Amino acid sequence: MRLRFLLFILHFWDCIESSCRLTGSELTSISMDGNIIIGAVMPVHIDEIYPKVNYKERPGPANCITFRLDNYQRAQAVHFAVEEINKTPDILPNITLGFKIFDCCKVLQRAVSGTLQLLSGYGESLPNYRCNQETQLAAVIGHSISTYAISMAHILGLYRYPQISHLATSSLLSDRIQFPSFFRTVPSDAFQSQGLAQLVLHFGWTWIGLVAIDNEYGQQGIQMFKREIIKAGACVAFTEAIVSTQQDRNAPHIARVVKDSTATAVVIFSPYIDLSFVLDEMLRQNVTGKVCIASEAWSTSSFLSVSKYSQLLLGTIGFALHTGSMPGFGDFLNRINPSMIVGNQWTKLLWEQVFGCKFRDQMSPKVISNSSIKECTGQESLKSVLNNFNDVSSLRVTYNVYLAAHAAAKALDNLGKCKKGDGPFLNGSCADIENLKPWQLLHYMKKLHLNTSNGRQLFFDKNGDPPAVYDIVNWQLSPEGQIQQVKVGSYDTSITSGNIFTINTSHVQWGTGNLKVPVSVCSPRCPPGFRKAAINGQPSCCFQCIPCPYGEISSRTDSLHCTECPWDMWPNPTQDHCVPKTQEFLSHEDPLGITLTTTGISSSLVPVVIFGLFIHYRTTPIVRANNYYLSCLLLLSLSLCFLSSLVFIGYPQYEICLLRQVTFGVVFSLCVSCILAKTLMVVIAFNATRPGSQLRKWTSPRVSYLIVISCILIQIFICIMWLTFSPPFSEVNSESNSGVLVIQCNEGSPLAFWSMLGYLSLLAFISFIVAFLARRLPDSFNEAKFITFSMLAFLSVWLSYIPASLSSRGKYMVAMEIFAIQSSTWGLVICMFILKCYIIVFRPDMNSREKLMSKQKNFN
Repeated sequence: MRLRFLLFILHFWDCIESSCRLTGSELTSISMDGNIIIGAVMPVHIDEIYPKVNYKERPGPANCITFRLDNYQRAQAVHFAVEEINKTPDILPNITLGFKIFDCCKVLQRAVSGTLQLLSGYGESLPNYRCNQETQLAAVIGHSISTYAISMAHILGLYRYPQISHLATSSLLSDRIQFPSFFRTVPSDAFQSQGLAQLVLHFGWTWIGLVAIDNEYGQQGIQMFKREIIKAGACVAFTEAIVSTQQDRNAPHIARVVKDSTATAVVIFSPYIDLSFVLDEMLRQNVTGKVCIASEAWSTSSFLSVSKYSQLLLGTIGFALHTGSMPGFGDFLNRINPSMIVGNQWTKLLWEQVFGCKFRDQMSPKVISNSSIKECTGQESLKSVLNNFNDVSSLRVTYNVYLAAHAAAKALDNLGKCKKGDGPFLNGSCADIENLKPWQLLHYMKKLHLNTSNGRQLFFDKNGDPPAVYDIVNWQLSPEGQIQQVKVGSYDTSITSGNIFTINTSHVQWGTGNLKVPVSVCSPRCPPGFRKAAINGQPSCCFQCIPCPYGEISSRTDSLHCTECPWDMWPNPTQDHCVPKTQEFLSHEDPLGITLTTTGISSSLVPVVIFGLFIHYRTTPIVRANNYYLSCLLLLSLSLCFLSSLVFIGYPQYEICLLRQVTFGVVFSLCVSCILAKTLMVVIAFNATRPGSQLRKWTSPRVSYLIVISCILIQIFICIMWLTFSPPFSEVNSESNSGVLVIQCNEGSPLAFWSMLGYLSLLAFISFIVAFLARRLPDSFNEAKFITFSMLAFLSVWLSYIPASLSSRGKYMVAMEIFAIQSSTWGLVICMFILKCYIIVFRPDMNSREKLMSKQKNFN
């Protein structure tokens, strides 16, 4: 602080002794006098040559080279805006606005020097002192480069001078603590990075290369962009920096990385002049098949819009600053002439570059003697040419400079129109526009609302940022074969309702020459039916596609997980959605069901026919000898046994499930009970014929009926208990067959079911044992042999049914039971009645009492 104070005293004394006329400066400038001036620091030239240093004398000033027409257009935008404001009587009445513009040659030291000179007055810079007390400085426009704007903002912020940048986009400048007086008419990179992230994600690009200049603009922009795309699930293939301090800008390395990478989309944050080094190297290395995504710093560059770069840049898409209109600006530029006082030095440079001539006062004698050099007369007209200086068809950066000048003037106007007592300062006081303090104007800058010529409104948020409005431009070939930037969409954060990001994809042309969007992914997208699986050591965008496991689906592209279908549904063959499972039950329409139904009905007619035959021949000995009434009851029960199998066919409704096993058990119990009664009656009848037998009284037909009824009642009791405590019910079985819903009857209580079947088997077994023991009784028509075979067949069928039913599922288990019912019934019919029917129909000679008695004698 002491050293700084000492320097101040020394410079102050120097100012007094030199009448406040400071020594000359290396900076060139243009100016127009006024009561209040707007300062500007911007590059008109873009390069400079430094003189050799011999360390014996003070180095001379550096020479600025490469005069840029578009940069000079921006400087003239300040001139145009100031004249426009001075001609408007409603803005700053009785105040003449002036300007002073320094050319910093795109050199940081010159930008800082220009800023200090604006603060201290004309000539050399003097920190903390203003030599020129006659003219007030209102605000400073600039710089276009974020790094330079930050250095200027540190200085201007100390004194609270409003600084309005027309192109510095670094998000660091939104920090109000570090830069309390910084404003800009261009959106912050924070908005651009968000918008560019939306742009690449809109086209499905998830594998993206990043290239950025090595300053705040490039590195901050690329970091924010990277954060946005990673948040959305995309990945960065590579990140490379354009090294501005290297002569080749690190271009060979960057070109090799871009060429070798599988990423098609490459986002580039860089000024056009630095990017040109990389593009030249990419041409040398024959890099093709890439899509460049441009930041606003080069998206509309005329320097790059040449046929030389068409191989690389056709199809480029990116963000550009929103265009604006400046009525009368084109005529203003065309009226500029070297004879004008304001900017005469720079206008001569413009003249020499546009018309290819030299002014005499700029030529050496040797050049004058060279007849091939054309001399500038000053009578040439800019109306006869069209170039980057007087082309006003697409004003972007220039329009922002124009807005910056109008914003400063509007704030001054609001300050000047303040009414005492209603002012924003202490006790309602107002600022004195003739003795202006920078912090006072800063207050009005924060409250600014400016209606622009294109119908929008300019204002600044709490960070000094305007609403973010970008045009989305696509590099296409014009009908004349020239590269042009065509607007294909927009990004506008001022929209309160609707989508702030809009793009007409059908208007976009790619470098391939068709409308198909290029693909930029590390791994192809996983279609439905597959899931993504990470590859060890690779970014999340690099993955492999694995089919969903059996029974699971993925209905979306790039699914991370497969999901199981609901219990009643099953994946389709491609496993991309669930379909209802096929319902399986033994239906009447099923071929197996039709076969069993037909067999059951037709088989049930056979006992009925035999029953009719027995009725017709009921008086014959063979019918009478085998308990006619019991045989008839047996035939009817056999017919019911065939018909009971039909209950198992059809949809297993609750009522059907209740009845089918009970019906089967009761009917078969009746059938087997009749056989058991016949068997017992044969044994009783034979033993009752012996002298003194006590069994004679048991030969009555009532005994057989009593046996039948007793056996049936026991089975009925079992069934009633079953239905009461654990009745069968209909259920859906989704586990036995993965893709099928088996509609089946759950027997409720397996114990009850097997008890019913076991009791039936017990009756059959008893009949078999008794019949087997009575097979040799002396009777021509002794049924014991037939009962033995019938029970043997019956038991064999049902014993085979047990393992078969346990190994079958669904409708086949039901069909197995039906088959067992029908086959066991057929066994009884064949063994019990076929031989008798054969004798009755085909051998009536054997159906006589004599034959019966002769057989009995032969046996004895």
